[in-house]
Amino acid sequence: MAKGMPAVGWAARDTSGVLSPYSFSRALKDDDVTIKVLFCGLCHTDLHIAKNEWGNALYPVVPGHEIVGVVTDVGPGVKNFKAGDTVGVGYFIDSCRSCVSCGSGHENHCPTLVLTSNAVDYDGATTQGGFSDVLVVDQGYVVRVPEGLPLDGAAPLLCAGVTVYSPMMEFGLNAPGKHLGVVGLGGLGHMAVKFGKAFGMTVTVISSSPRKREEAVERLGADAFLVSQDSEQMKAAAGTMDGIIDTVSAGHPIVPLLELLKPRGQLVVVGAPSTPLELPAYAIIGGGKRVAGNLVGSVASCQAMLDFAGKHGITADVEVVKMDYVNTAVERLERNDVRYRFVIDVAGSQLGAAA
Repeated sequence: MAKGMPAVGWAARDTSGVLSPYSFSRALKDDDVTIKVLFCGLCHTDLHIAKNEWGNALYPVVPGHEIVGVVTDVGPGVKNFKAGDTVGVGYFIDSCRSCVSCGSGHENHCPTLVLTSNAVDYDGATTQGGFSDVLVVDQGYVVRVPEGLPLDGAAPLLCAGVTVYSPMMEFGLNAPGKHLGVVGLGGLGHMAVKFGKAFGMTVTVISSSPRKREEAVERLGADAFLVSQDSEQMKAAAGTMDGIIDTVSAGHPIVPLLELLKPRGQLVVVGAPSTPLELPAYAIIGGGKRVAGNLVGSVASCQAMLDFAGKHGITADVEVVKMDYVNTAVERLERNDVRYRFVIDVAGSQLGAAA
């Protein structure tokens, strides 16, 4: 029988989404790595779950899946990590290990994927995320954080970073000289710009907000900026892009984006609007254009992304807050009032204790 370890986190208990201290226990198994959580990013997914906007909240729920910490202990079956290692944990903590996806190194597409937060583990326990002092994870789902990366800025790489890096690698949107469009300039979008420029690509940011032009071009280094509601700008850029990463989480038309692609161009949807996408057949038949989705990345892809980020000094732009600010951060995130990711300084926070 698995042993238990006491933990303290901040949990939502109802659809208000308000987080408050919560005491619980984490099971310990032979292949588990025990991690002291240092930093954890606040993702839009955490907001949706805390407020049960997707109708699947398992209250009480401790959010958080962009986790960076330090190993404090390992089980007797652990061979790859030791106490003192700086590590990360992302969107999921286990998979079936026997399906086609797991067998081909794409465990992020496992049909019974166990998410880091708000899921049911194979032992029947509800998973609790990184808004807590300690995390216990099987060694096969832990990644190493390269030396030299600021840990607060590295935390969002575990979700936002790999979510854009993985499809860029899969669909060949990583070749120098290719033209990449990035729709939206938030937590995901700004990471896509950074990776695109590090790959040597020409990067154009596409946004509904003209206010973001200076930020995109002057600060993040994008080569061009399109206002998606400016029909003349969009028409002038038609047929110029090899691929587009669409990061927007609000409902929006995608046909105008497809018109920006070259023949056989690739649109990858990584944002998750609650309203269905409208995709008339003519928009993809002409020019043989393709549309794909992507959910984070495999463990191997996440490690490759971190290694690439370490080599090129890529981190997320973050606003670091303490846990007692998290409810205000959630309210601000709902208004998109952050540039570009809140990260909770978990180790530096007084988490308190509650039943």
